[in-house]
Amino acid sequence: MGFFSFKTQDTRRSIANNHSRKATFDVYMVDNQGNEYHEPSYSGYGRFGDKDYYVLMAEMNGISEDTDQRMRSKAIDLYFKPEPDTLFPNLYAKSGKSWKNKRPDDCPYQGFFY
Repeated sequence: MGFFSFKTQDTRRSIANNHSRKATFDVYMVDNQGNEYHEPSYSGYGRFGDKDYYVLMAEMNGISEDTDQRMRSKAIDLYFKPEPDTLFPNLYAKSGKSWKNKRPDDCPYQGFFY
């Protein structure tokens, strides 16, 4: 599986992963309940703090499966083909930001190929 990444929604900065030549920076993932997950060194696979982006997205959208991998797979499908009421976790470069239901932009460099 390859890397994937996003741009932060407050600064529009590409979230580089710790395998690239670009420096990593603190990223904060926020859900619709105000929970914040801090990631100081993004690995490139969707995990921010102790939470996977797509598993959190599945939980936010009421997707329930017997494994995280199945939840993640369904949320990836929903991410790329959202319905009008789809909820998205937010990704910020600064802590304390409020959640807004907006899909983050994908990083065209996958956080690595700069």
